[in-house]
Amino acid sequence: MTIRWQGTFALLLLIIISYIDRVNISVMILNPEFAAHFQPNENRMLQGMLMTCFLLGYGFSALLLTPVIESHWHYRQGLIVSIAIWALVCAISPLLGSLMAMLSARVILGIAEGPLFSLKTRFISDNFSADEIGKPNAVTALGVSLGLAVGFPLVTFLMQQLGWMGSFYALAVLNLVLGGGLIWRFLPPPALSAKREKSGFKQTFVLAWQTPQLGWLLLVEIATLSYLWGSSAWLPAWLRDEHHFSLHATGFLAAIPFLLSLGSKFLGGVLLDRMRPEQAPLLFVAGGLLTACSVLALMFSHQAVYLALFMLAANVFWGLQGAAIPAVVQHHAARRAVGSAYGIINGIGNICAAFIPLLMGMVMRSVGSVSSGFSVLVASQLLTLFAGGMLLLRMHRAAAVNL
Repeated sequence: MTIRWQGTFALLLLIIISYIDRVNISVMILNPEFAAHFQPNENRMLQGMLMTCFLLGYGFSALLLTPVIESHWHYRQGLIVSIAIWALVCAISPLLGSLMAMLSARVILGIAEGPLFSLKTRFISDNFSADEIGKPNAVTALGVSLGLAVGFPLVTFLMQQLGWMGSFYALAVLNLVLGGGLIWRFLPPPALSAKREKSGFKQTFVLAWQTPQLGWLLLVEIATLSYLWGSSAWLPAWLRDEHHFSLHATGFLAAIPFLLSLGSKFLGGVLLDRMRPEQAPLLFVAGGLLTACSVLALMFSHQAVYLALFMLAANVFWGLQGAAIPAVVQHHAARRAVGSAYGIINGIGNICAAFIPLLMGMVMRSVGSVSSGFSVLVASQLLTLFAGGMLLLRMHRAAAVNL
């Protein structure tokens, strides 16, 4: 395996680890001891805030911290520092004595994890040519689904074996030893020539904001992340509270839809390498429409077979879109600022999506059912359909002008 593919798979595994960190709180809020310690008191809005605080820290970090790292550090250095902070936050979380302290810890964790996807995008842009970025983007995008698929049952298992406090300590060790070790061993160190080519913070930030079609890409990212964080935050509660699965079964069942999206994400990457760059938004149009229809059908289904069918279908169609956003950024952004361009998109997308778990919690409290909150996910995918259609039209026009 070549060095660039070793680095790609190391980043895939790091993304898996990071997503275990992100979703552990979705399972822990179902744990009676955790609930007794931090006292969210079955308040859906407070439970949603645990995810919202993480995403706010993550979004502002991706937006503002990425250009600093890209202009002064190598992505290897930035990731190693980030991982050390992830591990520290996990280690001190069981020692916190209030819900406010836990919310603050979630913000810090988000800040530390914020640059990950931007630095991953920069690594792929630096090591793969423009006509072969689809597959590495798809491979690393698998980390989102694998992290969610592994995270739900793994955190459930760790809580059962070690308690909720022990599960935090176990995740701290996983972050530091496995995550840090992978980046240290497999991500190539910076070359001297790469150091000399770096731009200053201001120039990098300005170049990133000048990326063509940035506004439409932002809308697609907001909608995509709204679905991701809304579904991952509330799927365990939906399975337990409305369909009465045990906590053990909930962890495994919540993982299955994200596991099934693995194939569709890789398929999206293969299709991207066979498409012209201006055709990439077709994945947003088709994926957004089909995901919205699947979630809508899921909300009105009651029989187990239909629940399973539409829950799986929604994630398959959503996964199809996974590799397209970084690929479009890599095609359009200035090479020296490609990480920061994706950081802007990913950062603002996460800041906006941060309020989706909270918004879903408000809808649930108002209507009285968990499934009612899924209407927010339908709206997010209709936004993907609209923004993807506009992006497709504009990119085709730009390509025609350049002929």
